[in-house]
Amino acid sequence: MKKLIMFFGICTTVAILALPAAARNFIAQPDAAFQDAACADEAKEALYASFLKNRPDENAQAKAYEDAKKYLACPTTGITEAQQKIVDYLKKWVAKYEEITMAGRFQDLLYNQKKYVEAYALGKQILTAQPDNLKVMIDLGASGYLVLPLNNAALSAEALQHAKNALAALDSGKTVQDWKPLPSKDVAVAYLNYSIGALTLQNEPANALKFLLKAAQFETPLKKSPFTYAYIAGAYETGPYAKMSEEYKQLHGGKDETPESKLMLANINQLIDRMIDGYARAVALAGNDANFAQPKAVWQDSLTTWYKFQHKGEVTGMDQLVAGILSKPLPPEPTPLTSLPASTPAATPANNGAGSGVGTANGTGLGTANGQGVGTANGTGLGTANGTGVGNRAATTTTPATKPAGAKPDRPRNR
Repeated sequence: MKKLIMFFGICTTVAILALPAAARNFIAQPDAAFQDAACADEAKEALYASFLKNRPDENAQAKAYEDAKKYLACPTTGITEAQQKIVDYLKKWVAKYEEITMAGRFQDLLYNQKKYVEAYALGKQILTAQPDNLKVMIDLGASGYLVLPLNNAALSAEALQHAKNALAALDSGKTVQDWKPLPSKDVAVAYLNYSIGALTLQNEPANALKFLLKAAQFETPLKKSPFTYAYIAGAYETGPYAKMSEEYKQLHGGKDETPESKLMLANINQLIDRMIDGYARAVALAGNDANFAQPKAVWQDSLTTWYKFQHKGEVTGMDQLVAGILSKPLPPEPTPLTSLPASTPAATPANNGAGSGVGTANGTGLGTANGQGVGTANGTGLGTANGTGVGNRAATTTTPATKPAGAKPDRPRNR
């Protein structure tokens, strides 16, 4: 039996060696042979006919794409001029199809499913292949503030860079044909500025302030969001106010009043007025909406503290200020005073006792999207202020610019 098996094995080997080369290749390389069959002229003609049939039908374009990919998988060596034209056309069609379907999936992840990690990964993939795709850059940048609750430093940095790049491109005159799902260029610009402001507020409040003020100028949901103005107030407080307050302490703390100290105090008072304005707008816009009940309490506390600081410890007129604040235009950053206004008091009222310094607020992130396009921030959660400062001087002298106890600068927060 063993000899018989060996004989059959030898006969099989001899038979294989006796086969024509093409037949031997078929046995040795079945995959290539099947490809040859699939790439025969008749097979390719059938693929192309199926492609042409399904291409116009949006619901059948996935089949057209599949047929095109199979056609393009065939070797191009020795093909006719007509077949080369088909190959060239299918390459362009496939590239465009992949671009469109990838873009659609990207927007669905970003705007509908709100899967920001996946959306930013796909967006990065698209931009790697299409570095000049401004629309994807805008979508990523305008949604940048929404990644803050993820507490992902790398993703936040990526979102910030997209926002900066998109805004720079738009400022240079570049544009896109279709802004959807954003309603317009103005909405895109507003949210790009807002994202930059939100993403830099923690570490660069003075810089963030400029972008937040710009975002509030456009007619978008951001203009009616209490968070926009609370963050503006918080940016003033932890940015220019904190800086100037510290300078005042170093230059004039514990010393007699001078024209220079009065002038610096007048400039500080301008900043405090802006903070009061911002917190008043936040309180007014929050209204009686239960969604804002918790942050409104913080804003109300900050407003009351700073208002009393500027008005001899009184709150008279504060409710009227809140009631009418939205009818007034949002004030720009104050122009530094170079001389004391004749009608402006040189200093704030005396305020004895120890004071607390300008602290930074804990808490990260904004709320989830809510509204047109990327939506407005909508969240709760509180950031607590911390830090220590220098106490006020005696009542017989002017009050240095220290932060009143209890004031809590607003910061990006979790829901």
